[in-house]
Formats: sequence, structure tokens, C-alpha cells
Amino acid sequence: QVQLVESGGGLVHAGGSLRLSCAASGFTLENYAIGWFRQAPGKERELISCINSSDGKTYYKDSVSGRFTLSRINANNTVFLQMSSLKPEDTAVYYCATPRHYHCSGHESDFTTWGQGTQVTVSS
Repeated sequence: QVQLVESGGGLVHAGGSLRLSCAASGFTLENYAIGWFRQAPGKERELISCINSSDGKTYYKDSVSGRFTLSRINANNTVFLQMSSLKPEDTAVYYCATPRHYHCSGHESDFTTWGQGTQVTVSS
């Protein structure tokens, strides 16, 4: 069974850090691009970071660039999103997803396998 499971969310004060994990099962994560999305209350879900499997290139949305780092540990079939200097506007449900393709896509509809999401709340 193909599955992604996120963990690591929680409540943190502004300026703090969290590390989200995304564990894959049923397929080999290193062979596919993996992205992190988030959805804040009342807003659309947005892609904030994605890493290609083909060349390791990583994309970051401007609002998180310099504060968030996506990394992968292939041996553990897991990817991480290290989040630092968190702001209240980072409060959202965070999802990992894969397009089951080696290259990232800018279209959410291309991402066919999703985790259940993990809540991140940043207090001011």
C-alpha cells in the first residue's frame, strides 16, 4: 500500500523551530519528487517546497525561502522539512505529497499521493 505519513507538527512560539517528517511506505521515495504543501484557515492549499529526485534541485516559495529547508534521507525513505524563524502566518496544516514522477510539478493536481497532514500553530 502506497502511503505517506507526516509527523512533527505542534504549537511553537514565533521565532521558534519545528521539523516535520514525511515517511513513505509502499514505494521508494528517492525515485520520486516530493513536495510540501500547506493550507492555512480560509486559504487555498499552496506548494511551499519541492525536491526533484532526478537532480536534487529544490524549490522554495518566496515566503519560506531562507527559513525552511527540505531534505531527504533515502535510507529511511523519509523527507524532512526543517522550519526556522517561524511566524504566525506559517500556521497551517502541512502536507507532503508526491507526483509519482521524478520531477516536481507546479500543479497540485499532478500530486497523486498525499499524507494526512500535520497541524503547525505558531503563536505570536
